[in-house]
Parts: sequence; C-alpha cells; structure tokens
Amino acid sequence: MAHPEAAEVLAGVDHVVGYGPYVARVPQREGLARHASGNGVETDRGRLALDLARSGDEVALVSGGDAGVFGMATALFESREVAVVDDPGYADVRVRVVPGVTAAHAASALVGAVLGGDHALVNLSDNLKPWEVLADRLTALVSRDVSVALYNPRSRSRPETLGAARDLLVDAVGPDRVVVVARHVGRDEEAVVVTTLGGLDVDAVDMGCLVVIGASTTRVTADGWVWTPRSLGSRVGVDNPSRTGPADASSHARPSRG
Repeated sequence: MAHPEAAEVLAGVDHVVGYGPYVARVPQREGLARHASGNGVETDRGRLALDLARSGDEVALVSGGDAGVFGMATALFESREVAVVDDPGYADVRVRVVPGVTAAHAASALVGAVLGGDHALVNLSDNLKPWEVLADRLTALVSRDVSVALYNPRSRSRPETLGAARDLLVDAVGPDRVVVVARHVGRDEEAVVVTTLGGLDVDAVDMGCLVVIGASTTRVTADGWVWTPRSLGSRVGVDNPSRTGPADASSHARPSRG
C-alpha cells in the first residue's frame, strides 16, 4: 500500500520498473516510461533499474506493500552487489528505499490488531529456502505463541505448501488458533475471512491472499474484530474471557471496514 512519500517519488521519476500488476497501478503520465516484467526475475529488474539510474534518470523500482519486506529493495541490493563486482561504478548509483505499508500490517489493521503482540513475518515460498527450514521456523514460532503472517501462501506451482504448513501446525498447537485470510488488501477486491487452523480452506487461498495465524490469546469479538493482547501477563491475556470459540470463529467472513 502506498505511503505519501512513495506517491511523491512516483510523481517525479522518469521510469517505473517492476512486476506487471504493480507497475499497472502507477498512473501513466507524460514523460513516464513503465517497464513491466513477470514473476521470478527480480534481480533482472534490479539490474535494469540500476542501469537506467546510472544513465542519469530517476527510477522507481516498485513493490506491493513495503519494498523492504519480501520486496524489491533486497533484490536491488542483490543486483547491486553483483554489478559492483563487474563494474565498481555501480557503487555510485544513489539508492533510496521509500517505505510503504506492509501487507501483514495492513491486513492486521483491516481486522483490528491481530498482530498487536509479538509477531513474525514468514515467506511461505520454498523457492528460495527448503521446506525443512520453513517447517522448523513455523513450528518454533507458533509453538512459542508468536503470531505469524504468511506471505506467498499458495501458488499454482506450490499448491501443497499451505496445506502442509496447516497440518504441521495443527499437530503442534491444535486446530483452534484463530486464522485471518485477507485477500487483495487495499484494493477494490478487498475481502477477509476469519477462521481457525482446523477450519482453514486451503483451496480458497491464492497468491492474492495473506494468511495470519494468531497466538493462543488472540481474540475475536462479537462484532468481528480480531486482536491479540500485548502482554501475556495481563488479566485479559491470561483468561481470554471474550475470545470467540473455534466453532464461532470458523469461516466467519465480514466486509472491509473502509
């Protein structure tokens, strides 16, 4: 989601480089060249942005959410590291990382404050790290009562990853943890479903979704808010008297609050 500083930058650059759907969100204007590309070529995009900037133009390398969270900022630095080895002149290209609103925190705000306590952000894609590493990290985090937001939860090339993660976590902590599935956060198609680990419909999740697994203390109010207490030692965090039970939480959908 756009930050005012990001909107200001986009209004003044000569080029926008990025994944096609993200580039398409930047309005076309006179003097702006848009360079869209497909998925899986992030370092190529980074190198293109560096080359354009080295020629003297102002370039925006865009991401969805925050570029510094599973976004193009890291890909740019990876590309820059390789480019500098080939040509030290690339070290003179000025880089500025402009923050946005992370998908996880936008989704948390959509439902209330599901990430209001300790939390972690995990990329569920096993393209860049093996499943064994993902499984170990997820089990450790959820078993220690840390809320977890899952990016890239399920794709056509990885249809089984989310289901495997769900089964793993049900074995570790049981089926009753609150789960939020937020789709197309910040866009016209925005929608959210509140369910549980046991009730999670894996087949309904795709790359347009972000999945948040709450802590044992995460609460669902009667009017649909989802929040996690800040303190494990607080009165509300220990007894959790108002948390909606698993049957009530499962498959509970509500529209965006706008």
